[in-house]
Amino acid sequence: MSFNRTLRFELPGGQSAFLWGARQTGKSTLLRTRFPNAPLFDLLDFDLRFRFAARPSRLAEELASKSSQNFAGPVIIDEIQKVPALLDEVHRLIETRGLSFVLCGSSAVKLKRAGVNLLGGRAWRYELFPLTYPEVPNINLLQAMNRGLLPDIYTKTQYRRSLSAYTRDYLAQEVMGEGLTRNVEAFSRFFEALKFCHGELLNYAAIARDCGVSAKTVRTYFEILQDTLIAHLIYPFRRHEGRQSIIAAPKFYLFDLGVANQVCKRSITSATGSEFGKAFEHFLLLEIIAARSYQEKDYPIQFWRTKSGLEVDFVLAKGEVAVEAKSRVRANDLRSMRAFVEEYAPRRAIVVSAEEDRRMVDGIEIMPHSHFLELLHEGEIL
Repeated sequence: MSFNRTLRFELPGGQSAFLWGARQTGKSTLLRTRFPNAPLFDLLDFDLRFRFAARPSRLAEELASKSSQNFAGPVIIDEIQKVPALLDEVHRLIETRGLSFVLCGSSAVKLKRAGVNLLGGRAWRYELFPLTYPEVPNINLLQAMNRGLLPDIYTKTQYRRSLSAYTRDYLAQEVMGEGLTRNVEAFSRFFEALKFCHGELLNYAAIARDCGVSAKTVRTYFEILQDTLIAHLIYPFRRHEGRQSIIAAPKFYLFDLGVANQVCKRSITSATGSEFGKAFEHFLLLEIIAARSYQEKDYPIQFWRTKSGLEVDFVLAKGEVAVEAKSRVRANDLRSMRAFVEEYAPRRAIVVSAEEDRRMVDGIEIMPHSHFLELLHEGEIL
């Protein structure tokens, strides 16, 4: 099954770009579809990676051997983080031969290290996420929540086996295999501990005790998860000191619903209950993150929680829009949103429901998730 991806990947002549995204989000498929005649170098190929690592100038030689008709578009290099030194040669070819490149990767860690050439701002940055609501015709919410929205896994009936293998691959390849952490045993314990903190406030000290490492090391582990594009940290909203002091710790979410289910050892059997509520909140967050990126907007996504327990799931654009996720909306479910509206007066206050009815209560919009997601991806929420 093919999907029509939302990301507008348009490059003017001579323009290069980085395309980031976690493994199996569909980066290679997107680029092959968009640039069918472009020269492609996949650095997952060990022999190719070995040749370029030993002598990056070989890239120019291999390009020279290719037919000139292949240069109507950019040169594609997949998994560029595998050979960071190749970026110097890419830079040279941009400057001396006027070539353009699309540099595709699933981890920015090595490229963030001192001395790595990031092309001096000559390359635009794009990011591809798992499938989103408008990309999946007749999306089944429970299916999406259980399987996740990685293209190759969403369509499989044996999705649990695929998710298990995928999660193991990330632990082994993206983190340990790349040498991003030396203490394999401690990181393995940390990875196991993620099921207790997913979607929750992070307590670095408590996680550190469970893993047998320092709180500073745990912070580093979360940074690694962010840099390998498999985690999001959402920080609390604070415009000013109101009458209630808010929580300061961030909340942690994995990049895909199915991967989160695998890590948390959970299965969503119906559109009710606390497990569905957590997954529904996660689902909406991932849609907001993807829509923000694809629409080339840069607003912060935060949450609001007071010490007394009032909470709004997502605060967008520094308080311009407040969003809460609720499987069902009862009268007392609006208490937190009412408090936020009274304190900060957002332009829009929205409670997104798994139900079908749409209504307005005290200036708070209550709408089904399908309507919210249509507005979100059309750019009508922000």
